[in-house]
Amino acid sequence: MAWCRNCPSFCRVCGGGKATPPPKKEKGKGRRGCVQMRLKRGPTSKSFHSQKEGANKKWACYLLVFPLLLLLCAPSPSLAQPFKAVNLGNWLVNEGWMEPSLYDGMPNSDLLDGTQVHFFSTKLQKYLCSENGGGTILVANRPSASDWETFRLWRISETYFNFRVFNKQFVGLEDQGYKVTAVSDTAGNPETFQIVRKNDDRSIVRLQASNGQFLQAISEILVTADYVGSGWDEGDPSVFKMTIVNPNALRGEYQLTNGYGPDRAPQVLQDHWNSYITDEDFRFMSENGLNAVRIPVGWWIACDPAPKPFVSGSLKALDNAFTWAQKYGMKVIVDLHAIQGSQNGNGHSGTRDGYQEWGDSNIEETVAVIDFLAERYANNTSLAAIELMNEPMAPGISLDTLKKYYQAGYDAVRKYTQNAYVILSNRLGNADSTELLSFASSLHCVAIDVHYYNLFSDSFSTMNAQQNIDFIHNQRSSDLNTVTTATGPSIFVGEWTGEWEVNGASMQDYQNFAKAQIEVYGRAQFGWAYWAYKCAPNYWSLKWMIENNFVKL
Repeated sequence: MAWCRNCPSFCRVCGGGKATPPPKKEKGKGRRGCVQMRLKRGPTSKSFHSQKEGANKKWACYLLVFPLLLLLCAPSPSLAQPFKAVNLGNWLVNEGWMEPSLYDGMPNSDLLDGTQVHFFSTKLQKYLCSENGGGTILVANRPSASDWETFRLWRISETYFNFRVFNKQFVGLEDQGYKVTAVSDTAGNPETFQIVRKNDDRSIVRLQASNGQFLQAISEILVTADYVGSGWDEGDPSVFKMTIVNPNALRGEYQLTNGYGPDRAPQVLQDHWNSYITDEDFRFMSENGLNAVRIPVGWWIACDPAPKPFVSGSLKALDNAFTWAQKYGMKVIVDLHAIQGSQNGNGHSGTRDGYQEWGDSNIEETVAVIDFLAERYANNTSLAAIELMNEPMAPGISLDTLKKYYQAGYDAVRKYTQNAYVILSNRLGNADSTELLSFASSLHCVAIDVHYYNLFSDSFSTMNAQQNIDFIHNQRSSDLNTVTTATGPSIFVGEWTGEWEVNGASMQDYQNFAKAQIEVYGRAQFGWAYWAYKCAPNYWSLKWMIENNFVKL
């Protein structure tokens, strides 16, 4: 798909062919003027009959156009605002921490895509290092490990991997020989290694290269792939101690599907989709005060078949959600949570190895997903909104690039519906919470999504229960006021939770904490969405919180 000058968005009809400019208006046959200008025109020297006829035409035009103006200038009356919603996280976009058991049957589940490892030579007592972070040879001369000594795994099978270094090149054999370098920007057979683990100590490994021989650290400046022995002695130059730097840190859809592989992943995912969220869950939500769901989806939902290693079938599950929402009088917010290239480097963004690589070159393909979703659900009465992106991270994504994408995504939605809201997620990281307000104010039916957690910051680790509750009433209330304007976009607290870092908190403490957030976030014009509906850690699960009387909506 390509940008079309005739269309407000990336066009699937013209296919990027040469755009034909719109025909020029003939002189005197252009726009007849806006409603206000036409109504301002006074009577002419025509007869009274002509004046009356003209006035009637003016009023007829006014009556035809005025409802359209109301539609364009006011929020859709069909949306049940403010929303009391819940996120259906870990359903159509996996987040491993929310349901760790989903990985239980996976071989070598500690070595998934994006796992970061160090290799320590047992002979030299030094770490393997991609010299200068990549672009040259490997050495084994570092007494401690940091960025250049860290290798990110790309999983090929349960025992075969590519190793990506700091500068994003891959470790491989030069000219299919024995010299080990990190110079290739792509991974193929020369960049593929087997990690052979010792039976009685799986942290002790040998690395077999594509030539069938093992990597060895002969000296601090000479690492080759020409060892043919089979021993495990500490003095063996081919033996390394492997340390996993970030155990289980990156567990998302890519890790799940590629970890199980093409033979097992389809059944694992299908069973998960069919059981994790059902008709019964929508009934439960509607009966307990919720009127909407925010459903994270991945970019592959628009592909049939889904590109490997992703699995087809999540679109049918999303269709089911719309059916159930309609049945129980609820609304659906479709949230593009995982984006090709990754907007934040987190596992839930669909990344393979944790690098944030989404940018200008990805805008067209991302808008195509929005276009697909908007066209499919625009006429569904349960559609409340489409969120163009979840949690873009600053400074990796610039504000200019984000606005460019948001404008194109907004235009794509408006091709199919004027009523559905378009939600723009604020950037995480070092970004101004008000930076999108001016841009969004020029758009129709738009909400800004902000996420508030009393987590993920050292400042919360020392707070007691009452201090957390006071923080909600004071700081979070102020944060919300800062982004709320009378004439600007609506505000949506798209993620918050009942979990915190308070040890030994009582049930009453949890109840007061949740109550404070519901009170404050309930002031957001668009409403709020709890993260999440189901989750293994109990206080993250709104279903568990409701069933055990920790929260009442």
